[in-house]
Amino acid sequence: MIDLRRLHVLRAVAHYGTVTAAARALHFTPSAASQQIRQLARDLGVDLLEPQGRGIRLTPAAESLLAHADAIQARWEQAELDLRAERGAPGGPLRVSGYPVAISVLLAPMAVRLQERYPRLSVRIQEADVPESFDLLFEGETDLAIVEATPHNPPLNDVRFDQQPLLDDPFDLVVPAGHPLAGRELVGLSEAAHEDWIAPMPESPCRPHIISACAEAGFSPAVVHHAVDWNVTAHLVAHRLGVALIPRLAQLAPHLPVTRVPCTGNPHRKLLTCTRRAGRERPAVEAALTQLRELASTAVA
Repeated sequence: MIDLRRLHVLRAVAHYGTVTAAARALHFTPSAASQQIRQLARDLGVDLLEPQGRGIRLTPAAESLLAHADAIQARWEQAELDLRAERGAPGGPLRVSGYPVAISVLLAPMAVRLQERYPRLSVRIQEADVPESFDLLFEGETDLAIVEATPHNPPLNDVRFDQQPLLDDPFDLVVPAGHPLAGRELVGLSEAAHEDWIAPMPESPCRPHIISACAEAGFSPAVVHHAVDWNVTAHLVAHRLGVALIPRLAQLAPHLPVTRVPCTGNPHRKLLTCTRRAGRERPAVEAALTQLRELASTAVA
């Protein structure tokens, strides 16, 4: 008989990449987590981990076991939903997460609408970047997340998660008031090729979109300044320190002397809703998704 607790430790190692990181997420010591996996390997009579350089990797047997483990986890969640099927209006806690723009424009108004319509429902919002949101879903600490599509996300066919498109968020060229491009209704990015640029930090999920959009326009931007927050970026633009591509969902301080100009080619980022497998069938999550789709339909008009 497979011990499901030990199997969960192996799933965590696969998700986080190391025994140490998995142990930290599960509130184990690394030695305790290693012991759980060694015991699982003894129970099954197979090796589950093997050395790789200074680290470890999953054996083919472990990979095969995890395919079953992820399916088992999804079935357990479906069984719990069936056994605890809510009657009538959605109720209980609904835990959601997202990065700052998603919270400001989508999750916060969603929470207000839900709590007005369903008094028994309690929405709890947590700010989290994209990798952290996937971790929270994996750990069962959140029920629904808004994430940005990036090359580093789990693939769409990952059996642990259900990722669905929510909206495309266009990037606008943001220039100082009075800039030669400020009066345009539409601008090609190549017209800003010789400008100084302000860009997100290298680790930001938005940066590859911006660099790619400029490359498609035939140039590599001369990035002079870096920022994390879109309003910090807009302040730098307002002080005429460069131009920037900023997502339309990002709400900039209205007093700033900057102008947004739509771009040809429609450079954009994709926003997804993400739950655990079978998680969308929970009535509270279904109600939240309905509200998010309504909000998304007018968010970037």
